[in-house]
Amino acid sequence: MTATAPETGTAGPGPQPPGRRERKKRRTREALVDAAFSLFAEKGFDATTVEEIADAVDVSSRTFFRYFASKEDVALTFQEEQTHAVMAALEARPADEPIMTALRRTVVGIARACERGELGFDPERFTCMFDMMSKSPSLMAGSLEHAQKKQALLTEVVGRRIGLDPATDLRPHVIAGAATCGFQAATDALRHYPGAFGSISEAVDRAFDILENGFDEPPRD
Repeated sequence: MTATAPETGTAGPGPQPPGRRERKKRRTREALVDAAFSLFAEKGFDATTVEEIADAVDVSSRTFFRYFASKEDVALTFQEEQTHAVMAALEARPADEPIMTALRRTVVGIARACERGELGFDPERFTCMFDMMSKSPSLMAGSLEHAQKKQALLTEVVGRRIGLDPATDLRPHVIAGAATCGFQAATDALRHYPGAFGSISEAVDRAFDILENGFDEPPRD
């Protein structure tokens, strides 16, 4: 009997829902993250131990390490979520939108969502993460390593949007690097001068304004 191709537009079977074991693993992971951020907010990042995080969920430290390599890894889950949201939002921007405009609207939009508790983000966790970054050198180091990975992903997405291969053209690298550094510069400025540049999303918006319009523009009143 000759096999026939499915008719165009006929939907195949959808993805199977996760099984009981997978659901349990997901709940345990989420519980560890929730417990960790509660302890970070209460005691501070450096004063919180892996054992305390595990005890709060009533699991062993060994179980903790099945999910995370370190407490830094737990803390950086928020940045991982942000990165996935940024990449998805950038891919969804109109194809004819200038690349820096698309990046600005994407990154500022995700920052605002974090501040307002939109798109599933927890604003208290967002604030806690920002506060911890200014106080923990080890977490800052982990964040910088994460930023490098984020920039590599962003380079690929930018390359696809502007139709240039990062393997043969520097422009995707430069654009992604400028966006990453602009975000980092804005958040660093807020850590050194709290309140001087408004909220995180406002400071990031200003950084992208500078990137879009050039470094020689006159300062705003």
